[in-house]
Amino acid sequence: MNPTELKYSEEHEWVQVESATVVLVGITEFAAESLGDVVFVELPEVGAEVGRAEKMGEIESVKAVSDLYSPVSGKITERNEQVLDNPQLVNDAPFEAGWMIRVELSDPSQLDKLLSAEQYESFLASQD
Repeated sequence: MNPTELKYSEEHEWVQVESATVVLVGITEFAAESLGDVVFVELPEVGAEVGRAEKMGEIESVKAVSDLYSPVSGKITERNEQVLDNPQLVNDAPFEAGWMIRVELSDPSQLDKLLSAEQYESFLASQD
């Protein structure tokens, strides 16, 4: 269900390590399904700093508005403009076209605090 090459947060974000200091961030399929049809996404501007476990934006669905939390600290180097224009991408392809932001890490050791796919699956199972 969840790609094994990614890392995960308990707030249902995923992190794809692109290099020693750059990651891609999105929300998991579980989060997208829980939200229902996504109709609006708000993301930080390029150049903004985000802090680990701090609010980095909002996602709105037909059901609710939820805060997005950054799983890592660093500087936004890119945001997915396609998701802003077409929020449905989050539902259609949360691990591909529905990514949110690219971050240049300020502390790469934070990656060690994230969950593996197996740990994330166990976390989800424990929430039932």
